[in-house]
Amino acid sequence: MTATLDQPVAVATGVVVRPWRAVLLRVEGQWTWYRRHWTASLLSSGLQPVLFLAAMGIGFGSQVRPGPLTGGMPYLAYVAPTILVSGLITIAVAEAGLPVLSGFKWKQDYWAVASSPVTPGQLFTAELVWITLRLVLGAVLYLVVTAVVGGWTSAGALLVAPIAILTGAACATPVMAFAATTKGDGHAFAAVNRFVVMPMTLFAGTFFPIDRLPVAVRPLAWISPLWHGNELARGVALGGLRLWPAVGHLAVLVGLLVFGLVLGRRCFRRRLVV
Repeated sequence: MTATLDQPVAVATGVVVRPWRAVLLRVEGQWTWYRRHWTASLLSSGLQPVLFLAAMGIGFGSQVRPGPLTGGMPYLAYVAPTILVSGLITIAVAEAGLPVLSGFKWKQDYWAVASSPVTPGQLFTAELVWITLRLVLGAVLYLVVTAVVGGWTSAGALLVAPIAILTGAACATPVMAFAATTKGDGHAFAAVNRFVVMPMTLFAGTFFPIDRLPVAVRPLAWISPLWHGNELARGVALGGLRLWPAVGHLAVLVGLLVFGLVLGRRCFRRRLVV
């Protein structure tokens, strides 16, 4: 049909959304949903580590006397940094699992986004940014509450939050990649939580030094990202962190983050590009 002088003519502009603009558009969409339904996700928004601190640091910790195993520190101060790291890993893995699978399988909003100028790789990056923002919220809440109950003993505690956020994001990326390849109903994520996240929480130095573990199982703690995050967080909060061990711990966490980022973008692209 030929357009008349009174009818507008659609003209393709050829404008492509810039990468970070595309990421921010998706994050804005997530924020719009979150601000309306934040009460429904309060536990996964940062309250969980605070409750864990109350149970283990204050409740159980009141029965533990300072000694050589805690570096002479009260047990609350000893576990405060590591509970944040383990708590943010739990939140990150939960947000990177079923919610991401839902974007492919049930809500299917990823398909709508992928049909726009936003690429699958940009969508993956946006989801990671959103999960990281959730971790930032949880970390800030935890820092404030822990300060109120006297869990911090030095200004180095301010570095615990970025370490915990990095550790959580590093664990989220491979789980997001796994979610992008999952075709079933997501029962595998329960196994990940039961056989990976929970053992890491219990045996990667969160509540006691790993030299209390049998020698044969200590390597399992050494290869877990939580142990590296715990060592960094406890070192900056309580002191005694040495340079080269710190560099090694950071290298492991950054390496896992980069590996998961590359793998996740590839898995998103394979699933969404048809």
